[in-house]
Amino acid sequence: MNIKTSNNKNIEKNILNAKKEINNEANINAKNEINVVSKKEINNINDKVNINAKNRINVIRKKEMNVSKQKETMIEKVNYLGRKKYKLMICLVISIFILFAGVTVGSAGISFSDVINILLNKTIGTSLEKNITDVNVSIIWNIRFPRVIMAFAVGGALGMSGVVMQSVLRNPLASSYTLGVSSGASLGAAIVIISGITIPFVNQLTLPIVGFIFGLATVLFAMKLSLKFDRNMENQTIILVGMVLSLFVNSILTLVTTLSQEHLEQLVFWQLGSFSGSNWEKILIIVTVCIIGVVFLLKYSREMDTVTLGEEEALSIGVEVKKVKTTLIVIAAFLTGSAVSLVGTIGFVDLIAPHVVRKFFGSSHKWVVPMSFILGGCLMVLADLFSRTLLAPRGLPVGAITSLIGAPFFAYIYFGRKK
Repeated sequence: MNIKTSNNKNIEKNILNAKKEINNEANINAKNEINVVSKKEINNINDKVNINAKNRINVIRKKEMNVSKQKETMIEKVNYLGRKKYKLMICLVISIFILFAGVTVGSAGISFSDVINILLNKTIGTSLEKNITDVNVSIIWNIRFPRVIMAFAVGGALGMSGVVMQSVLRNPLASSYTLGVSSGASLGAAIVIISGITIPFVNQLTLPIVGFIFGLATVLFAMKLSLKFDRNMENQTIILVGMVLSLFVNSILTLVTTLSQEHLEQLVFWQLGSFSGSNWEKILIIVTVCIIGVVFLLKYSREMDTVTLGEEEALSIGVEVKKVKTTLIVIAAFLTGSAVSLVGTIGFVDLIAPHVVRKFFGSSHKWVVPMSFILGGCLMVLADLFSRTLLAPRGLPVGAITSLIGAPFFAYIYFGRKK
């Protein structure tokens, strides 16, 4: 019996030991499996963390690059605006110098200090020096100063009209004269000179008013014809119709001039342009016209920028191309018709000024419009100065001087584009 019980005990011990071994092996395997799984999870987590960290680093780097680019563009813009302001200051200084030269230089020898003294006396009431005569005061205040202001305002009006025509028609050789504005205004003025008719209450302004009405009527008629031939009013159609109408009106003007031998000299001289009849009443008219023109054109500066890129681009952005074109062309006709009706036909200023301005100030019309006004005014003052001093005391038509400068410039633009 003892032997049996001892054997049973041994068997139980073996069974217990076997169970323990099995449990130990199971625990070890489970631990190994847990360790393997945890290592994989840890590796996955580490990979995810690394990827997220890398993505965050890339995002931060991109943001830093964007910030640096924005800083660079801001610095470039500031430098660009700084250069523009510097150029603007230079232009203003040159303009003031040209205006004073226009008032000072002439056949009557009046010194610069006397001119300043006379202008200060008339504007702010300072006392005149004893050596200044009444004749000199009259020459400066009643003849030269109104003439210079008139020339500057007319040149500015023509410069702005040239900006409009070149941007709207997308043609560097386009101008208000292309659409027959000057021809229509000249025909209206010729009819007034020959017939001697006057408008009641505005006798002295009959010639400018009729000239402006005829010039505006000519361009509106050209626009209407263009609309009949082309509903989209494409640039080539407007230019061709305007040129044909201008030639037709010029032929009528030539016929009227030829048949009126009594007024032949007056008509020819008026058609060549002159500032000799400038007075404060006319200056008030042209300055008012220029202010209206500047306000409207600056309001439409974005539309002009868009239309300059092309009609399809403008339409895709939402610009009403037909309406904008019509409005801008009427404004240009208003500027040119007013200028031509007051001083006669003076060409090429509206062609030269916008080109020179775009070379120095870029293509943004917020800058091109006012700077073309300033440059056009300066060019006209210089042309008038040369016209009355080259063969002093005999004067030359201003239109002849501008044509001498403008014709080579026109050829330069035309042949330069072909090259």
